[in-house]
Amino acid sequence: MAKLKGPLFSLGASGKLADTLVFFPWKGLNVAREYIIPSNPKTALQTTQRGYLTDAVALVHTAEADATNPLASIDQVAYSNLASAQGKIMTWFNMACKLYLDVIRAANTPCVYCDMTFTDLSKAALDIIAYLTEETPSDLAACHFYIGTSKTNLIHSVIGTVIAGASVRIAAVDLSAWMVTGVKYYVQCRPDAADPCEGADSGIYSFVAT
Repeated sequence: MAKLKGPLFSLGASGKLADTLVFFPWKGLNVAREYIIPSNPKTALQTTQRGYLTDAVALVHTAEADATNPLASIDQVAYSNLASAQGKIMTWFNMACKLYLDVIRAANTPCVYCDMTFTDLSKAALDIIAYLTEETPSDLAACHFYIGTSKTNLIHSVIGTVIAGASVRIAAVDLSAWMVTGVKYYVQCRPDAADPCEGADSGIYSFVAT
């Protein structure tokens, strides 16, 4: 790609020239590159991968459109937090789709977590719930919630209560042995090892204990 000054004496140009060069603006610069026709052999592997991505996008959109417990802004922030914790620069949507692809390639069942609700933030009776949109309903059977004071240091674990095909929850659990009032905590739900949804983790949510 070549940087140009006064391309074609016009100070700006776009489009192709005789199937040889392509002129276009890029990050505020006038540039040119060789004209090529991208290869698209549509191999079996390519077709499979594109099918996975199509299914990932469809599952996220299904979660967003749920009439009762849709994927909300709190969930979007949580997926963005997960991307940040993994050192990735990507949108919440891309993070949710990446999780889908990772899980499906491991031959497990993807799921999306929606409408996380903090019913009680008391350290003596923490009660939070997230609703599920699963690729295969009711596959998620066992999970833990991991909690810590930073997105990358979720050192405490609490067994989650799973309502098959519906939700995952910490149900009025007393964590006062280590949780401190007024401190901000991060929490993530992860299906247990060998669960059909292993790897289909939630985003990373945050709350301040009371």
